[in-house]
Amino acid sequence: MAVFLATIELTVAQNEFPGVRRAKCSPPSGRVQLYEGHDNVLMKRLQALRTEMRRRSSTQSMELDAYLVPGYDEHQSPFLMEADQRVQFLTGFTGSIGEAVVLQRTAALWTDDHFLAQADLEVNCAWKLFRKGERPTITDFLLSELSPNMRVGGDPQLIPHHQWKNLDSDLKPGVIRLVPINRNLVDLVWGYRRPASNAPKVHAVRFAGETWATKVAKLRADLTAHRCDGMIVTSLTEVAYLLNVRGSDIPYVPVFKAYLLVTHEHLFLYTNTSRITHSVSTHLKTHACHNANCVKLREYEDVWRDLRTLSQHWQRFLVPGPIVFDTGASEAIHAVLPSNIILERPSPIIFQRAQKNDVEKRGMRQAHIKDGVAMCEVLSRLEERFLAGDVITELSLAREIDHARKKQNNSEGIAFPTTVAAGKNSALPNYTPTNRTNAELTESMLLIDSGGQYEDGTTEVSRTLHLGEPTKEQIQAYTNVLIGMIRLSMLTFPDNLKPAELDALARGPVWGSMNDYPHGTGHGIGSYSSVRESPISISYTAKQRYTFKEGYFFSNEPGYYKPNAYGIRLENVLEVVDTGKTHPTGYKFLAFQDVTLVPFERKLIDRTMLSVPEIKWLNGYNARIRELVGSELKRMHKMDAFYWMMNKTSHVCESNCASFAISTFGHLSLANIFTVVLLLARFTFN
Repeated sequence: MAVFLATIELTVAQNEFPGVRRAKCSPPSGRVQLYEGHDNVLMKRLQALRTEMRRRSSTQSMELDAYLVPGYDEHQSPFLMEADQRVQFLTGFTGSIGEAVVLQRTAALWTDDHFLAQADLEVNCAWKLFRKGERPTITDFLLSELSPNMRVGGDPQLIPHHQWKNLDSDLKPGVIRLVPINRNLVDLVWGYRRPASNAPKVHAVRFAGETWATKVAKLRADLTAHRCDGMIVTSLTEVAYLLNVRGSDIPYVPVFKAYLLVTHEHLFLYTNTSRITHSVSTHLKTHACHNANCVKLREYEDVWRDLRTLSQHWQRFLVPGPIVFDTGASEAIHAVLPSNIILERPSPIIFQRAQKNDVEKRGMRQAHIKDGVAMCEVLSRLEERFLAGDVITELSLAREIDHARKKQNNSEGIAFPTTVAAGKNSALPNYTPTNRTNAELTESMLLIDSGGQYEDGTTEVSRTLHLGEPTKEQIQAYTNVLIGMIRLSMLTFPDNLKPAELDALARGPVWGSMNDYPHGTGHGIGSYSSVRESPISISYTAKQRYTFKEGYFFSNEPGYYKPNAYGIRLENVLEVVDTGKTHPTGYKFLAFQDVTLVPFERKLIDRTMLSVPEIKWLNGYNARIRELVGSELKRMHKMDAFYWMMNKTSHVCESNCASFAISTFGHLSLANIFTVVLLLARFTFN
């Protein structure tokens, strides 16, 4: 086996920022670290990148002392097609949040706290690991490692403008210089990768609810209000939404690689034109396009030439700025335009897209009914098979969940990699099973986080089960999480309320047990689009000024994680609805309606901890599952799943269960009583 020898100087590990302690990376008795197999391949890639940093033909006639490897593509999307996964290619880290810096004698990777354990497993000892959001920042690290007059290079197409600007300022211009390198050095090491070639497809109006021409007209009205001659649309989800076209370039997100240039006179779409089908061309009216209400096709790389040329005629031009989950346009976009014409502000498309129209709202509700059918089908079989002694692993169950979704009408696959986390793995908030970590399901806590893409909507749901007898502590923790979810779902509020101000409702019960969870309580969700969508973010640490509007959809996902023991997360998608009532100050009163319809785990609920209004909410929620999901299960003749669902959604007594029985059975017909008796014979209600 090939072995690559790399020298690790102990003095390097003792500098100001040694990084997260990694037990497996303690140097052996000497100063030499052995790398074998895949680690050897990764070391060769790292050394090849350092060679490119010194090669003047690659770096525009200047040697680089450091090189930035961000976790974005040219559209500042965190969701990447395989050919854009540069951090993974270089480091071996497969998590969704990561950015790297390479110097000649050291290298560092920053990732979210949730992914640190995963990064420690996947990344070899040539890399230091740091927590994103804590010291050292990339700037701190560079300043500690570099001397005056050294150069830091980066690909300006892959770095958001505001991040580039902040880094350039923090590096003390004139001391350490940040330089744009227009040839991506990782790509030079990587070599040829097949470009995106899948054909985009039309997203029908029966799902979209309005034509692309109507959407563009609204956008042009916004541009007029801002006195702008046009704007560049860089976000792939915004291009897909605005044109009613979807693609499959990126896993889980139905988008295609493209820029869109919108002016009052023209629409230019920059993409790989060879894959545009006749149906998409007809849809966009690309043939003989000579007016403002048709789309002119251009090759993907032509956007840079056109921006330089056309900008000479513009007085004011909108370039998307950062907002919540969107980072805005790249440094390269800003660099190609005259700075005096740029108006940087959040894209108007974000707010237009977030407020779903009536067709999209109906579609989102219908998608979640189908999702409920799929989840009930899988979970009913899971319990039966587990009790029968079948061997079930995290990955095998994840595949079953994915398959069940794909069988539903209008299914377009999954919205993100399905998480099945058993036992101690459930204590990791962002855990995703791999061949290396794949665990067998046992009589322990089981956390499932999954979602689907349907032509009529996008779904996301988290449920926590227990495949044995839960402890009193686990029941209490689960019930606290459920109470937080219910309290947020029950809220009625004026429409000037900021999302961050709702966070305490969901976290309150968990805080009461002197705990917390390390992720946000909620985020916006798209309609056959990204599962994470601006402008809604519910987190007390993120003070956003954007408020809820009728027609917004977002997640409600409180949790609890006991390290090395178990984790709990419950997640529903909520729709913002107008109550029709007005606050004394004139603001509208809004409320929430759960559209996710998947039963909770009854054996983990301590009803004595719930208030009467919370129990009433739970019973109302269960009744909706029985009505909407139950009718679909019966129509599809999935009776095992139906009976399982009926058991999981049985009525929770508010106080006196005896009086409940009289009031419940007193009005039933003989046939209905017979059905209930059969169910009672089949299951034991908790």
